[in-house]
Amino acid sequence: MTIIRDRVRVDIETSLARVALSRPEKYNALDMDMLLALAEAAKLVRRQRAVRAVVVHGEGKAFCAGLDFASVTRRPMKILSAFLPWWRKDNLFQRLCLAWRDLPVPVIAVTHGYCFGGGLQLALGCDFRFSSGDCRYSVMEIEWGLIPDMGASVTLRDLVAVDVALELTLTGRQFDAAEALKLGLVTRIEEEPMEAALGFAKQIASRSPDAVKAAKKLLNSTRSGSERRALRRERWLQLGLLLGRNQREAMRARLEKRKPDFR
Repeated sequence: MTIIRDRVRVDIETSLARVALSRPEKYNALDMDMLLALAEAAKLVRRQRAVRAVVVHGEGKAFCAGLDFASVTRRPMKILSAFLPWWRKDNLFQRLCLAWRDLPVPVIAVTHGYCFGGGLQLALGCDFRFSSGDCRYSVMEIEWGLIPDMGASVTLRDLVAVDVALELTLTGRQFDAAEALKLGLVTRIEEEPMEAALGFAKQIASRSPDAVKAAKKLLNSTRSGSERRALRRERWLQLGLLLGRNQREAMRARLEKRKPDFR
């Protein structure tokens, strides 16, 4: 187990990484240490080549209540430095959410209690969202006279229609898990979302890691752009799989009716 800045706990068990927001007394609200810790946690997980799936969750009564404005605004120079340098593709605030989407393995967010503001943007940066039935959601930044700036311009627009994204952003209204599922912001609602997420992660981990990585890369990289580009990417990724050991092992195991031994 690795504890980062006393805010995020990372547990790696063979092929599964569990990343926990660990500030339960504040409903896992995002202060500067939490922001930095999440970005560092994504880097740590990326270095673990044996990891095949990741589960991100919050300890205590909530997934994440959003940005801790009272804490963050006491460190204005830290906020300014988090926005720099301007020429990078993303800044710290955006990277701590999009880093999970950019990992080569699937990432599942487990949400419960509150999933507000930056917490929702963190969940949207993951590949899947398993929710408890009582979870509440909100694109809350408008309450502070702001816009969502942790990657929502990429993740929110990929999941819902533009008018829906705009309505949620302009009102900042709260909505429940059932509506989140209907809108496409939640993948599944479960009585025990953590248990369901772990089972799902183990199922993914049993598949060829090459194929899992290629599938995520294909769908993430072809959301926009031409059909020609998407089809070209599809066939090149498939060719790479066909030339790899793990695809041959998957085929042999299937024919021999045994469990595959992937590398």
